[in-house]
Amino acid sequence: MFLRLSPVAFVAAWHLLSSLLVLSTSGNNLKPVLAQNSDRDVILFWNNEALDTVRDLRIGAFDAARTYAMVNSAMFDAIIGIDHRLNWNPAVVDASPPWWISRTNPVKKAAANAAAHAVLSSLFPDRATTYDSTKQQILDSLHNNYQNLKATAFGADVGAKVYSIRQSDGTIPKQALAGGTGSTVFRADFGSASFADMKEFIIEDASVYKSQGPPATNSREYLAAHTEVRLLGDASYENQEYDEIFRFWKAGGGTVRPPGEWIKTAVVLADDRDLKLEWAAILFATLSLGLADTAITVASDKENYQYWRPATAIREANDDGNPDTVQNDTWEPRNGSIGGSPEHTSGQSAFAGCASTILAEFFRSNEIEFTIQGDNAIAGPRTYSSFSEAAAEAGRSRIFSGIHFEFSNQAGQQCGRDVAREVLKWQEPFVFF
Repeated sequence: MFLRLSPVAFVAAWHLLSSLLVLSTSGNNLKPVLAQNSDRDVILFWNNEALDTVRDLRIGAFDAARTYAMVNSAMFDAIIGIDHRLNWNPAVVDASPPWWISRTNPVKKAAANAAAHAVLSSLFPDRATTYDSTKQQILDSLHNNYQNLKATAFGADVGAKVYSIRQSDGTIPKQALAGGTGSTVFRADFGSASFADMKEFIIEDASVYKSQGPPATNSREYLAAHTEVRLLGDASYENQEYDEIFRFWKAGGGTVRPPGEWIKTAVVLADDRDLKLEWAAILFATLSLGLADTAITVASDKENYQYWRPATAIREANDDGNPDTVQNDTWEPRNGSIGGSPEHTSGQSAFAGCASTILAEFFRSNEIEFTIQGDNAIAGPRTYSSFSEAAAEAGRSRIFSGIHFEFSNQAGQQCGRDVAREVLKWQEPFVFF
């Protein structure tokens, strides 16, 4: 005699049975973020892994933004692929697992874990051993049952597809823009010019956010910006506050780079507010995708205008056509180097404008206090009363460092905010809480 079950009852029974089919359980050598076994752990864990990768490999800012976006879009797409109840749009890959896969959080975490692992292992195969260890540590915090094994296979497939799709996004092979000559022209090569042609992740057309360009050198606007950075960004001008702000937001080689400072901010906020898995996934996906699309507009402006950095402009002020700018042949920026890419627009400012807009929308308020630690900080963590306050300081740090003009800070901030507003329409209506 056989027991007849309805389709719904059959699925429920199958989920229960598969959760009991434990195959093996490894040790519990987990990193601290996993010890609490909270929903958001897998998202934060892999974001920290991505941050460490950017640090260790000294990846540039644009490539870092692309990396963060690929990792987080893979995790997001794996999670919503399993749980269609969320009714969210996929970022890169629209995929579904077998119909009988459970929608429980452990299953979704297993899928996200494998997706992030697949992306990073493909991008940086020399670090595969590190990523394998991270993946296993997360698996060890879950039941190693049939459901999770199938979810792992599904997540790995999603991650592999994200990697494959982005291989033809215009960033490979890398292209450089040769340095130019003459007044207002950036002299060195721009090694990240290929990111100007990167395929957008979410926005329709990055070109609509291009800057109108720097002001004419004979204008008062140019004179004001030239004078300001010459005075405030001068390496010989001793100002402890400027030094601390500049260092805090420097994000140079060997750090998480400017986009990563905002990923770090999201890590702090997600942890403080105990975000659930799905909310953490969509927060980091939206933020990182916005930062990546912002990178396209910044790289495009840098390639298009190929504008000189303040150090060159100040040392050659007699050639700029403005009789009121002051030339200083020996002027040095507080930053040390003059900057490794064309000046206009400011990437730091654009990333700050984008991230602050997305975070304020996600948490339904700009007025949220948070404390973060910059990778290059010399005076410890800094606390901000709002996202816009942090963004404004991040932009101004480039003037204090002597590597950007204020008009490029403002253009960058506006660009980032505009990109963010389009990205936020990705899941419209976008009601987080």
